Amino acid sequence: MDINAYIESGILELYVAGTLSEKENQEVYALMQKHPEIRQEVLNIEAAIVKLTAATSQGSNNVSYQNIKQKLGFDDSETQVIPLNKQKNNWISYSGWAAALVLGVGLLWLINQNNQLKSSIQTAETQQSLLETQIENSKNNLEEAHTLISVLRDDNIARIPLNGQGNFSNTYAKVYWDKNENRIFLDAQGLPEPPEGKVYQVWSLKMSPLTPTSLGTIDNFKTDDNKIFEIENSHESEAFGITLEPAGGSKTPTMEQLYTLGVVNAT
Repeated sequence: MDINAYIESGILELYVAGTLSEKENQEVYALMQKHPEIRQEVLNIEAAIVKLTAATSQGSNNVSYQNIKQKLGFDDSETQVIPLNKQKNNWISYSGWAAALVLGVGLLWLINQNNQLKSSIQTAETQQSLLETQIENSKNNLEEAHTLISVLRDDNIARIPLNGQGNFSNTYAKVYWDKNENRIFLDAQGLPEPPEGKVYQVWSLKMSPLTPTSLGTIDNFKTDDNKIFEIENSHESEAFGITLEPAGGSKTPTMEQLYTLGVVNAT
């Protein structure tokens, strides 16, 4: 049982106010005996009600009664007044308690409504923030798509296919080299998902003598759905290769893990 949720449900206030059915009263009483937290909450509610009913005390009623007699011109020495009996006094006291209980329950209901309104506002703000993020992501994706389309249609962009090597002959990739902007677009759709703790690393190669230069690792390979990556490249590349390396990359390529290789201007 979620005690906090039960306390916050408002049933204890209704229990103190005496508006529950007999069966519900018995259930609340049984839970009070079983859970000290519930019993203490009932005591706290009753204490708050006592404070609210301070203005309806018997002394205040007596003073008000005397003031009313004086204003009406009654004189105790000339007119026999039948004093209010204990039962009537008790009825006035109970009426004050009832009014205070209704006021207390009303205040608690207003507080609960206010908290629900705040929660609704927070939920709406969160949904709006998520929607704005989705819109911004859509704009970014659209801009990326336009960039890729322009690259694919540009005759000045070099296209270098990277073929599978050795044990990885079934893999493939393609590089679109934009020399004017010193960048490449790597289409790595033909590479399998790297194992845990491993990343793909892209290399720019000079063929004679063989000189590899790292263009960086593809750390977001798993999370990128399109598998197209923009990479800075200001080198006079003669070939491009992709190897599988430990997370963080390597200073030199692990040739046993060379997945794809492609030579610039190869026919």
